[in-house]
Amino acid sequence: MDRFAGKVALVTGGSSGIGRAAAIAFARDGAHVVLSARGEQRGLNTVNEITKAGGVATFVRADMSKPADIAALIDRTVELYGRLDCAFNNAATNEHGIGSIVEFSEEQFDSTIGVNLKSVWLCMKYEIRQMLAQTPPGGTIVNTSSINGLGASPAGALYSAAKAGVLALTKSAAQEFATRGIRVNALVAGAFRTPMLDEAIGTLSGGDDEKRKAVESRYLEFIPQRRIGDPAEAAEAALWLCSDAASYVTGHSMIVDGGMTAWAR
Repeated sequence: MDRFAGKVALVTGGSSGIGRAAAIAFARDGAHVVLSARGEQRGLNTVNEITKAGGVATFVRADMSKPADIAALIDRTVELYGRLDCAFNNAATNEHGIGSIVEFSEEQFDSTIGVNLKSVWLCMKYEIRQMLAQTPPGGTIVNTSSINGLGASPAGALYSAAKAGVLALTKSAAQEFATRGIRVNALVAGAFRTPMLDEAIGTLSGGDDEKRKAVESRYLEFIPQRRIGDPAEAAEAALWLCSDAASYVTGHSMIVDGGMTAWAR
């Protein structure tokens, strides 16, 4: 299947989890892929996997907390492949973990919002400028949000606030550029087997293997499908939103969570 043949796709947070799965899937479907992350070795490993399978990919190291890195990333993408057709803004962090809203520091707030929300705005700013300037103009953007951004979560105020903001940015951009050939949608991710989820479960269980099993078992009770998703399943949703099959879809928040939030929708 070559639904992205001749297209150029950018994936941030592309060295692991959902981003890695998306980079591999874009390349499999014919795109020239630029994947970006802070972790260089994991990024290069992903590129090697793609090229061994016959795909085309390049790793560009960038820190999404640094505006200059983001601007340079878009420039480098165009320098390498001539344009930008699909952007999957997926980089995120929950490095400050869980805690009471009154206990987080101002520095933790700024850091969490910077990486998870401000970076999405900056990515879109430079991506949209490029998409409007290229010939032919246009493109698709998917921003990764989270079910935490739908209704928040206790002890997760900062991450939840950032992910809720991603949904608002997505909808605003979708409306602004709907008549100019640019579609913007959000992937609202539930629980997937990613390093971020693994770290969160580890924190809740205190590193104890038995407690970890118990934490995960309780978590599964909230998911109607009774399983944690494979990153490739989230990636396929993101690719569909970027594809021509979704040509009349913009400003949409696609929830992919095994039914976890079905009761509240």
